[in-house]
Amino acid sequence: MIEVYYHFTGDKLRDGKAIPAIGEWLVFEGDPVPCKCGLHASAEPFDALQFAPGSILHKVELAGKIEKHGNPVDKFAAQRRRIISSLDATEILRLFSRRVALDVIHLWDAPPVVMEYLETGDESIMAAAEAAARAAAEAAARAAAWAAAIAAASAAASADVWADVGSDASAEKQTLYRQWFNEMVEDGFRRSNER
Repeated sequence: MIEVYYHFTGDKLRDGKAIPAIGEWLVFEGDPVPCKCGLHASAEPFDALQFAPGSILHKVELAGKIEKHGNPVDKFAAQRRRIISSLDATEILRLFSRRVALDVIHLWDAPPVVMEYLETGDESIMAAAEAAARAAAEAAARAAAWAAAIAAASAAASADVWADVGSDASAEKQTLYRQWFNEMVEDGFRRSNER
């Protein structure tokens, strides 16, 4: 049985090379060192998100020498990696951002258009929601509620919600966000395979 890992990319690999075809092995010559050299991946989608340079998510297999990173382990560096399946996770990232933002919405008095965008994901009001959130964040900063407002404002407009909200979240919230994201990804891959 293949052990599955997860790896995000943009339109190209970090070194500028094209994304390899499904099933094609990439090979790193030498000893892999996490964060320095080798072919990286994570055991869970949520961990892979922390290192994502883009929104394309791949299920991958690792082989050869494999080194762990972190305590708890958040990624691996290997000598060989091949893609098993790929998914454009843009919509998953947006949904996750909105869901986390709604989880902290009680921390500020969100403008109605922000609430509407977070609840519906209606792209036609995203710019208005972003502008309203920024204005609310600026007003909140003057009222000493800046931290909560900017976290929610950023979440309304960006897929980088974890950098704004998650780093200060309790262990319980982090576990919840991890579960949400991992489930969203698996559902996305399942739906992708059904097509």
